[in-house]
Amino acid sequence: MLNFKPLGDRILVQVLPEREVTRGNLLIPDMAKERPMEAEIIAVGNRSLPVQPGDHIYFGKYSGTEIELDGEKYLILKEDDILGKRTK
Repeated sequence: MLNFKPLGDRILVQVLPEREVTRGNLLIPDMAKERPMEAEIIAVGNRSLPVQPGDHIYFGKYSGTEIELDGEKYLILKEDDILGKRTK
C-alpha cells in the first residue's frame, strides 16, 4: 500500500508493459517503439472522477509527470489527460 494521495483532479497510474504484437512478423527495435499509452489507476484525487483504482485507462503520449515511489515508477496525470478507459 502506497502512502500517497493525489490532490484535486490528479490520478496516480502505473504504466502497463507494452504488448509485443506486430503485423507481418516484423521485429521493432526498442528505441523505435512508442511510449505505452495504457496504464492502471493506482489512486485518484479528492474530486469526483469517472475512474477508480484498478481501472485501465488510455492517456496522451506526452502526458503526465513521472515520479518514483518505493522504488517503482509511476505517472501523475490530470483528468484532462485521460482519453478513455477500457471496458470489460
